[in-house]
Formats: sequence, C-alpha cells, structure tokens
Amino acid sequence: MAERWSVDFWFDPVCPYTWITSRWLVEVTRVRPVTVRWRVMSLSVLNEHRDDHPEGEWEDYMWAPVRVCAAVEERFGQRALGDLFTAMGTRFHLRGDWGDLTAALTDAGLPEELAEAAGSTAHDEAIRTSHAEAVALAGTDIGTPVLALGTSGGDGERVGFFGPVVSPAPTGEEAGRLWDGFALLATVPGFYEVKRTRSGEPRFDMPG
Repeated sequence: MAERWSVDFWFDPVCPYTWITSRWLVEVTRVRPVTVRWRVMSLSVLNEHRDDHPEGEWEDYMWAPVRVCAAVEERFGQRALGDLFTAMGTRFHLRGDWGDLTAALTDAGLPEELAEAAGSTAHDEAIRTSHAEAVALAGTDIGTPVLALGTSGGDGERVGFFGPVVSPAPTGEEAGRLWDGFALLATVPGFYEVKRTRSGEPRFDMPG
C-alpha cells in the first residue's frame, strides 16, 4: 500500500509561481494518496527588513490579499482558505483582475464583508505566526511557496522546503511522478537544495 502523505502548503496568493505549484499539488491529490493543508505566509513579512523592496510598487498592496486569507482561515478553516486561494489565483493570475477581493470571496462562496480585513491589522499577528512556522521548517533564505511533508497520522518530524517551482504545472501521472521524486528527496536527511535559473515568464496553462 502506498504511503499516505500530509502536506502543509504555505502561500502568498500574489505570487504567480506559488499559484502554479499549488495547481500541481491539487493535481497530485487526484493521483497520489496526498492531503493538503493550506497555510498563509507573506512576502511583505519576508522582505520587510531588506533595504531594497523586490516587489516595488506592489509592496503596499500585498498585505491586502493575505489578510483576507487569514480572516477566512480564522473564521471558516482550512478548506475555505483553499477555496479562496483558488478563487484569488484564478482572478489574479489567469484573468489579471487584482482589484476586487470581494468578488474573489463571492467566487469562493464566502461572505463579502471579509474583504474589510484587507485594510485591517487585526490578523497580522496570525500571519506572522504562520509565516514564522514556515521559516522554522525551511530556513530564512526562502520565498513562497513552502511545503512541509509528513506521513499522515505519523509522529515523525516534518521536512520543509521552499518550492518546488515548476511552470507550467504538470497534470495526471506526470504530476504524480514529480511528486514521487519530491517526496523521495524529502526522505534523505542530508538533502537541502536543487536549483537552476528560471527562463521565461510563468506559464499558467496545464498540459495534458
């Protein structure tokens, strides 16, 4: 019997590569015994002590979506957070609609008034706490997404990684094979990093 895996997936919804990786992981759950728990992290928190601001003019906006995500997680839980992430990613990355968080909530079947969290600091501590958990597992020299792997129901230590970064997202058995390799690397105690320079823009089409 194949081993069942539990995955924590930390995301900032504004990151296009995070969105693509998340669609790969959703596909993995269809072909492998994997369950996903959606978690929030923040590129704003990640970059706040840097002298330069890699997100440029997006810096002020970037708090808004993740605050709404945190509000949804607090009130409705993990499944609703995943639904909102899907709705946000579809609007942000597939349609280029970045301005209407209320519409994303509606798409996810969630109350529109939760959009008010975008301009509030009420959930910032929860965001920072969740973000810190990702950093504790994967290290400080990371971005988004962060994946933490563990066996379902197991008591073993979770292993956290930044990535994988993949574009476009593979589907079907190709998605499963990528998962098999990623999960295998996670079982190697001394494995830390594989990386090559990205070329081209993120691709949101899913082959197959």
